[in-house]
Amino acid sequence: MVYAVGVRDPHVAVGTSALAVATNALINACGNARTGNVRWNIAIVFAAFGIVGAWCGSIAGKAVAGEKLLACFGVLMLCVAVMMLRRSARSQFPQVQSKGHLSVALPIVGLATGAISGFFGIGGGFLIVPGLIYAAGLGILSAIATSLVAVTAFGLTTAVSYARSGDIDWPLAAIFIGGGVVGGIAGAGLSRRLASRGVLERVFAVMLVVVAAYVLYRSGSAFSLS
Repeated sequence: MVYAVGVRDPHVAVGTSALAVATNALINACGNARTGNVRWNIAIVFAAFGIVGAWCGSIAGKAVAGEKLLACFGVLMLCVAVMMLRRSARSQFPQVQSKGHLSVALPIVGLATGAISGFFGIGGGFLIVPGLIYAAGLGILSAIATSLVAVTAFGLTTAVSYARSGDIDWPLAAIFIGGGVVGGIAGAGLSRRLASRGVLERVFAVMLVVVAAYVLYRSGSAFSLS
């Protein structure tokens, strides 16, 4: 929204994207629920604790300058990408459909992930997926499907916080929601094919690196110009 669409206020971009991502996640979660990939017991615990973190994080995020928020976001994506690549390198045969398990770490990771998602105003799927893999032992397909429940919860919590501050562009959110529905259908099929070949985690990590590098480059340019 900031770099491609041209939204000038990063906080408006944050609030608008949170609403769009949450709505798209809800729609795609319904589709994944029919396939049986969503692990509801894990999703409910993770989302319940994450909502608390998301509300607190969104309040903190609105107090940070927009460009600094974007730069920190880029660093976060790089860290997550490195974690995913290291795990992929250790696992030659990743468990695509692992059902996972409840653990003591799950609510802690959910709370922390929610706080980060709320702080940056993102649904947090790129962060929630590895969080579910590490804390609950889910396979990549189950983690993606289950993450949509948490993305919906975190995104709506953040969107409500930003809507209270008037930081949502409602027409733009509607456009993104429409595009996200079409993209979600196409992406679901592609993810299954990549997962069956054991390369989905690596593709996911490489995409994070590319986007993070671009965000850091643009943020650095903005700082130098200022």
